[in-house]
Amino acid sequence: MRRLCHNRPLIKTGFAQVLDFLIPAAHAQQQGAPGAPSLLANLLPIIILIPLFYFLLIRPQMKRSRETREMLAKLAKGDEVVTAGGLAGRITAIGESYVTLEVAEGVEVKAQKSAISSVLPKGTLKTL
Repeated sequence: MRRLCHNRPLIKTGFAQVLDFLIPAAHAQQQGAPGAPSLLANLLPIIILIPLFYFLLIRPQMKRSRETREMLAKLAKGDEVVTAGGLAGRITAIGESYVTLEVAEGVEVKAQKSAISSVLPKGTLKTL
């Protein structure tokens, strides 16, 4: 007695049609065709993922990093900044790795340059 499931034609769904278009050899093997899938069929997902990772993950991170380096290089005495911890103040002195911030009148703190997250527009901290 033969099973009917082996004799039924394969119903192609949307995904199967896309798979046929992109990787015909891989889909042909799923249907029982003899032969191994081609090297291109095996490497196609990796080939697609490399540019995808570059444009979605690596490139934007490199751009943010470059913008941060440029912002830190342009810091000058009198700039109003916010640190990563949320401390806002005006720069009174700049060293190689540290800056001195005046957070209130007569109150100065030292912070690492790398802790500065943004530069505020002039006049934002009028209360100092």
